[in-house]
Amino acid sequence: MAQIDSRGVVYSTDSEAALAHFETALDRAHSYFGDPFAPADAALAEDPDFVMGHCFKAGLMCMATEKGLEPAIRDSVRTAEALWVRANGRERGHIVAARAWLDGDLARSVELYGDVALAHPHDLLAVQLAHLGDFYLGQSQMLRDRVARVLPHWDESLPGYGYLLGMHAFGLEETNLYGRAEETGRRALEINRRDPWAVHAVAHVMEMQARLADGVEWLTSRRDDWAPDNAFAFHNWWHLALYHLDLQQHDRVLELYDTAIRPKPSTVALEMVDAAALLWRLALRGIDVGDRWTELADAYEPTAEDAHYAFNDAHAMAAFVGAGRSGAANKLLAAMEARAAQGGTNAMMTRDVGLPLAKAMQAFGRGNYARAVDLLLPIRLIAHRFGGSHAQRDLLTLTLIESAIRAGQGTLARGLAAERTDLKPNSPFSWQLAARAAETAGDASRAEQARELASSVNASIARPRAAA
Repeated sequence: MAQIDSRGVVYSTDSEAALAHFETALDRAHSYFGDPFAPADAALAEDPDFVMGHCFKAGLMCMATEKGLEPAIRDSVRTAEALWVRANGRERGHIVAARAWLDGDLARSVELYGDVALAHPHDLLAVQLAHLGDFYLGQSQMLRDRVARVLPHWDESLPGYGYLLGMHAFGLEETNLYGRAEETGRRALEINRRDPWAVHAVAHVMEMQARLADGVEWLTSRRDDWAPDNAFAFHNWWHLALYHLDLQQHDRVLELYDTAIRPKPSTVALEMVDAAALLWRLALRGIDVGDRWTELADAYEPTAEDAHYAFNDAHAMAAFVGAGRSGAANKLLAAMEARAAQGGTNAMMTRDVGLPLAKAMQAFGRGNYARAVDLLLPIRLIAHRFGGSHAQRDLLTLTLIESAIRAGQGTLARGLAAERTDLKPNSPFSWQLAARAAETAGDASRAEQARELASSVNASIARPRAAA
């Protein structure tokens, strides 16, 4: 009673048709093109006891970070558990990993998925779920190393090798190995142009290096490969908006928000996070975003008391503060306080980072900038504990610098801005922040120098440079 897929992975089913549908589901999950659940359901229609069909659905729903999906995840996990005797050892690894996630032990779940990948390196689903889990946990080194563990077992003869390289590229970027990350991401795209995760990895490199013109060209020239009908497109559009934001092209940023990042109301958690993050960055710059906060806060408000995942919760707070929803903000804080007092991975994430950040955002919205500084300073070096990428967690640093400037804490603001210009000397906005910070510190000459550098950097961004 077994079938073997195109990578040599063994499944406990007699149905060739079920496995064929499942491989379609896998490709859709890795590429984000098309609905991966439809072929998974087709596989289960062929064989209702197809263990990996249930594990696949549970894993993907876990990675959506949606509290509303918990009943469906529970159904899939319980169904898979009932098939334990039928399952092989690899499939049992998927079952216990999904159960750990459902029970709130995200860290153990990710390790369990990683163990499956280590023992069965051609199980690309296990690699992907562990990779995404490492992202949600902010485990930058494991984003790289967990993929590196299985790479020696792969080559271009195996279907999905490009997807594996795309994941490795992102891990390399998150560990600041920018040259290798870009090279690996581009190699992944030579194998498969339609790999939005690999496109995304290279986009991250260009964001971190403030290669703004390169980034705009990179994403726009490849748009037909990653944007149409793709479930991950909203995030790559968000990256494009970040380049334009640094270039102070605010009308273009708002256009991207309205047409690509949030073209219609949605309650998809990951989409809402990007929307909130972009609006908050605009608000920090004093840009009027109209009624966009209102629509986003409306979408968040029904889940204000969920406190399901600290990273998402902090972005919900941004929406409530932006829209002036003090009642919803207070409900969310109460829910986060309760969550922080419980057990499980999210309790730690909430306690260590999510809750102080949410309180800082509320303080910022109330004009209590000194309080925001006091809350943000202790967590900036441990912010990775609540997940996300360096680019996403930059929201915390940007809020801290702006809070220090508005609180009149010039010495701190000047130091923080200097850190930023050291890391991103090609960013016009970083130099503008440095100028404002220097003015706050009463350092007129340094402020003028920073303004001149901002103008010089901005003028130098004429065309994309050749890749190194």
